[in-house]
Amino acid sequence: MSPERLIDMKLLKIYNPITAAPFKCTEDYMEFEPCDALKPYIRCFWGSMKTVVQEEGSADTIDIVTPDTCMDIIFTADFSNNIIKNSFCGIDDRTFITHNKHREKKTFFRFAIRFYAWGASMFAEESMKNTKNAFFDADYHFSGIKREIEKWLFDVENISQLIPIAEKILLNHFQENHQNLNIVQAVSKILESRGNIAMTDLQQEILIGSRHLERLFLEYIGVSPKSLASMVRYQYLWNELLYHKDFDIADAVYHYGYSDQAHLCHDFKKYHSMSISDAKKYAMQNVVNLQYESFEAQYNIL
Repeated sequence: MSPERLIDMKLLKIYNPITAAPFKCTEDYMEFEPCDALKPYIRCFWGSMKTVVQEEGSADTIDIVTPDTCMDIIFTADFSNNIIKNSFCGIDDRTFITHNKHREKKTFFRFAIRFYAWGASMFAEESMKNTKNAFFDADYHFSGIKREIEKWLFDVENISQLIPIAEKILLNHFQENHQNLNIVQAVSKILESRGNIAMTDLQQEILIGSRHLERLFLEYIGVSPKSLASMVRYQYLWNELLYHKDFDIADAVYHYGYSDQAHLCHDFKKYHSMSISDAKKYAMQNVVNLQYESFEAQYNIL
């Protein structure tokens, strides 16, 4: 039985949380849409298309991870050592850097589930409280899902085979009793306002006290409603300045409720760790020259 769609899909068509490198598409990182029943809760599946052979001494890679209002369960099947590693990454409200060191030859397959901020709790066995900016063994919050997905990691030939299996597992583990109407209403208002909403207005919209709303957000999402709204605003801004070649910073100041351009730039850098121009350069480095024109046409950028 499919879960009830409490988040309006129209909102998810205008809210598109992206990473610092949204055009990245490599042998060990590709994104895939979930089935319709999971779209209100899961942003995407991602991982390696098939088994990856990492050569010894190949160049180390460094990635910048920015707040995307999502949470991830990540599985890595290490064929070289015959082990499976996993982690659950809670919602982040700060930027950090990951290092991938290539000191030895390694054969691996990676698969991950990227939940929307409000989606992870619908499948979890524990609350999202104290998960902000933290990493856990997936067994703590998702023991059933972890156990069932790990059974398949050494057997599938590619990610396309694994995704339908993972979707069935996720649907079987959907916790209908974890749905909270106050959270759904509050998140919907935050998305509708593009994150530009005062907390007093949000509380009046859904007729709930500030302390109660704060407790619910920490329980179901791991951050306060104010923090989520601020990150949602940043994500809308990041999408607009990257994908819209007619982006106007003065208009953005008005639409997103910033006091002036300096406030907007400071807020963006707080979440992205770099200026707007540097952020665009970093995002575009994954678009090779031969692909650039098709990306430009598809995304209407630069």
